[in-house]
Parts: sequence; C-alpha cells; structure tokens
Amino acid sequence: MHINSFNELQTALKEHKNLFLLLYKSGSGQSDCALQNIRIAEKAAGREVLLADVNNVRDIHPQYGVNSAPSMLEFTGGKLKNVIKGCQTEEYYRSTLSGTGFSIQPAGDEKPAKRVTVYTTPTCTWCNTIKTYFREKKINFTEVNVASDPARAEEMAKKSGQQGVPQTDINGKMVIGFDKNRINELLEIR
Repeated sequence: MHINSFNELQTALKEHKNLFLLLYKSGSGQSDCALQNIRIAEKAAGREVLLADVNNVRDIHPQYGVNSAPSMLEFTGGKLKNVIKGCQTEEYYRSTLSGTGFSIQPAGDEKPAKRVTVYTTPTCTWCNTIKTYFREKKINFTEVNVASDPARAEEMAKKSGQQGVPQTDINGKMVIGFDKNRINELLEIR
C-alpha cells in the first residue's frame, strides 16, 4: 500500500499502532534493492510494509529526521521505534518484520534496547566487517554513509574527534574502528 502524505501515515497509525513504512526513491539502485528484498520478506513474515516514494511524498521524512532513502521506519504503539537505513538482506528484513531478531531486548522491561549507529563509507572494508558482525549477533543498527552526508560526517567528527570510519555510537559512547572487545562490552555481548 502506498502512503501519499504525512496525514495518510497518521491515519494508518491510528488504525494500526504497529507498522513498517519504507521511504524509498524510485529509480535508485539502493531503493530498488530494498524494495525487492522487502517484498520477499513480507511474504515470508506475513507482514505488509507501507511504501512512500520520496520523489512524490515530501512531508514524511522531515517529520522523523530521516534524510536518506531507502529507510524503513518501524512504528510501535503509534510511535517511531527504529529507522533502518540502506538496503538490507531479505533475511534481515524478514527477521525484523517477524520480530525474531536484530535487536537487543533484555529480559524484563528494566532496560531499553541499545541505540547503535554505525558511520561508514561505501569503500571501507572494516565498515562491512562491523555490519556483518552486528547482523551475525542480531544487533539492530542504523547506518550513516558519511561520504554522501557531510552534515552527518561533521556530527561524527564532533562526537569522537576522529574522521576515519567505521565509527560506532552505542548509546552515546563512540567506538573508533572495529574494536570488538569494546563493542562487546558496550552491547553486553558475552
């Protein structure tokens, strides 16, 4: 189902408190990849993802601070819970749609899930290594391509004092490079 405005999204959220929305840009390779993988995942998970083409719908992404497409927005209880940027694998989308993985949810409600942002560039091999590691460990993360987003690159450098990638922000604590021990410590991976 296509959403054509922020108002339509609000109506959908009143009817279905828990839903997914893919903000995509028609004609973009990354968006085409995400659309294809999500369509396969929808069938396997038995869940529908709403669609909004940012070429035509320009009032949704600013409401949630999303500045790249494709981005899949996950809403729980009518509120934005998570943003998954870029094209992910069909398995990743299926797992996310079915709620069977890719996030850290401690036993009980005492702690919220960890907020993980990975700053990357397309040509960085260690960036791919860290993303693969997070997927293997079922860690939900947001990817920021600093090569195509100078404002986010500046934000990253201000947080860490470094310009190299990968860098990972885990609940406000920066990890430079693929420092597996520090990442495991911050994410409580044993």
